[in-house]
Amino acid sequence: MTTPDQQATPERRVGHRRSGRRRRRGRLRPALAISLSLIVLVTAGAGWLYLRLTGNIDTFSADGISDDRPDAASKGENVLVIGSDARTGGNSDLGGGDKGDIGRSDTAFLLHVYADHRHAVAVSVPRDTLVTIPPCRLPDGTWTEEQSDTMFNAAYSVGQTPEGNPACTQNTVEKLSGLRVDHTVVVDFKGFASLTDVVGGVEVCLPQDLYQRDLNPNRAARGKKLFDKGKQNVSGQRALDYVRIRHGIGDGSDIGRIKRQQAFMSGLLKKIKDDGFTPTKLLPLAEAATDALTVDPGLGSADKLLKFAMSLKDVDLHNTRFVTIPWRYEGSRVAVVEPDAGDLWASLKDDRAPADADADKDGDEDGDEDGGKSGGEDGAGDEDKGGSEVSGLGVDVAVRNGTGTTGLAARAAGTLEESGFTVTGTGNTDRTDHATTVIQYGPGRKDDAEKLAGLFPDAGLESVGQDGNEEGREEGLVLVLGDDYTGEASGARGGGASGAPAEDARTADADPCSDLSYG
Repeated sequence: MTTPDQQATPERRVGHRRSGRRRRRGRLRPALAISLSLIVLVTAGAGWLYLRLTGNIDTFSADGISDDRPDAASKGENVLVIGSDARTGGNSDLGGGDKGDIGRSDTAFLLHVYADHRHAVAVSVPRDTLVTIPPCRLPDGTWTEEQSDTMFNAAYSVGQTPEGNPACTQNTVEKLSGLRVDHTVVVDFKGFASLTDVVGGVEVCLPQDLYQRDLNPNRAARGKKLFDKGKQNVSGQRALDYVRIRHGIGDGSDIGRIKRQQAFMSGLLKKIKDDGFTPTKLLPLAEAATDALTVDPGLGSADKLLKFAMSLKDVDLHNTRFVTIPWRYEGSRVAVVEPDAGDLWASLKDDRAPADADADKDGDEDGDEDGGKSGGEDGAGDEDKGGSEVSGLGVDVAVRNGTGTTGLAARAAGTLEESGFTVTGTGNTDRTDHATTVIQYGPGRKDDAEKLAGLFPDAGLESVGQDGNEEGREEGLVLVLGDDYTGEASGARGGGASGAPAEDARTADADPCSDLSYG
């Protein structure tokens, strides 16, 4: 018995097969349409995202970059990072000040990324460093004359424009270091705050409670508390306040603030690394970053900026070091110490680790966690530090500035505290003509005075109050600074007395509570 199909003519059987193919094609058409639509949408979305990110990026003109530049590096890459306090574009809402004020640079460091893309060193340049500012371009197209012995942060203000002059700062860093700057990145208040919001805050640490007057010393009263002592997570305005505070900690100088900024950058890098380089984490960060930055034309598109960022993903935190250019105080300013600074720049030019700053660069993956110090946390046994350490634990001392040079008492207090002394207060004497430094000690404090003299061996010892407190003298232990005090301890060193960066190198994975201030 035959079935209907067996009875069908060849034409009918062919028609049946064609009908089946039409039904299958009918079912495939919606799937194909959906797939094509998805491809179009994804491509359009990627294009939209690319245009959005690129549209967020501001670039500064390359016209202001000097023609007289160092040769391009054959090894590694140098990136200048500038923190701007410009008040334009809503920044005054976060930082205060006049919206039309000129742009200044509060922070700057040169990041050297080694050729292996596993190591990096960031060299901070204090804002008060006396440098030579080379010719820089003004808004009208003319160029300035070279300026010697000028504060480093003045370079960013050349031209007196609200947005500042990053090209002039780049020219100045190249003149100072002899290194070619491959890229320059500027971060303003608003951009910095938004970056910290996107990553969910950064863990920081403070050595003491801090108040509004510590951020603004012109306040008559100390105001409300801004930060508690110890570790905490900060973002947005609080993160900005943290990196800007300098008056309430240590000697109140920019040197101490740099240490805390380096600690903050370490925490930020650690947070980004811990979150991972995944699209869900990177896209919000990329959008915030592109909106936050002003860059040189070489980083002026989303693909260039993201490619550069991804090239840093294998740099290890322990192999990322923060140092400060070798320096010393020169009055109220900072002078560059040679030949130490020249040696530092030369090591980076050769893609070598600075002396003592990065033991791991030579292949020692188990380098010291303390940033190259070899004598334990207190540095004991570090022979090149110049003598045995002085421990002032349990000894309280007041510091008085007997000269007309401002800031000396705060500097000395910083040195004392890093050596373990408890500073009960700082201030000025009634006279400003003290030629020599004197340690005054009251009844029962001679041993403490002699211990203090270990840190200030050129100071004279003076017993006071034995036969009744003399007028104008304080009982206890008082360090009275004279004109012979240069801002450094001259005897056995406490930590950080000379400002030599190789000894102060900080790894990006260091404890956030370690080494938070100079003084």
